[in-house]
Amino acid sequence: MSLPPDIPSPVREFLAVSTGRTPHALQRRAMLAAGAASCLPAAVWSPSARAAADPWARSGATVDAQRLVRWVSATADHQGMPFAVIDKPAATIHVFGPGGGHAGSAPVLLGSALGDHSAPGIGQRPLSQIRPHERTTPAGRFVSEPGSNLQGHDIVWIDYPSAVSLHRVRGNPAERRVQRLASPVLAERRISHGCVNAPTQFYNRNIAPWLGREAGVVYVLPDSEPFAAFFPAADAAYPLARLPS
Repeated sequence: MSLPPDIPSPVREFLAVSTGRTPHALQRRAMLAAGAASCLPAAVWSPSARAAADPWARSGATVDAQRLVRWVSATADHQGMPFAVIDKPAATIHVFGPGGGHAGSAPVLLGSALGDHSAPGIGQRPLSQIRPHERTTPAGRFVSEPGSNLQGHDIVWIDYPSAVSLHRVRGNPAERRVQRLASPVLAERRISHGCVNAPTQFYNRNIAPWLGREAGVVYVLPDSEPFAAFFPAADAAYPLARLPS
């Protein structure tokens, strides 16, 4: 694949080694990861180019989710691993394969409290001791890994120390979680203690084959703090001022 001539050389080198699996490539990738993103030029978005490049965005992705996926793809920040974007403002998940291809999108259930950080030590407490305002889904970039819960169900750990995972929808029938997933009212999708619940069929078809089998990257967009507070490089590379109105 040829790259545009205006892509800076650090970015070119990062992209060249981003899919390498040799020790040398892994070492070079670690060294280049920080520098490549900072050298990426701000992009001018035209409506026609945006529609052609981001057909997955028709699934209802927010502008910030689109900016983040553009940046991840341009910098190979996912380092050749499958990745997902949890778009908290839209209560939606977008899953991508190792090559960046869109695997699918679906509604999700999120923590019942707005907020972008986990309470200290929350992963060591039983659910009964988690207070309502602490039931947040943390924002940021997380290296995910497949795992299982205490009941033996397969899950994807987003942030293991905070006990935040991505899993199939389940829970007390009185909570109507399946019905909430189908609701167009976003507030209806805020019900969990912080974990992300996906539709069972979508999880089996689009999450388990990728993030459920190997390490990946999960990007969680903020719902209380600015996008730039968690993803400054993506914000600088694709500023809102350059987006079409």
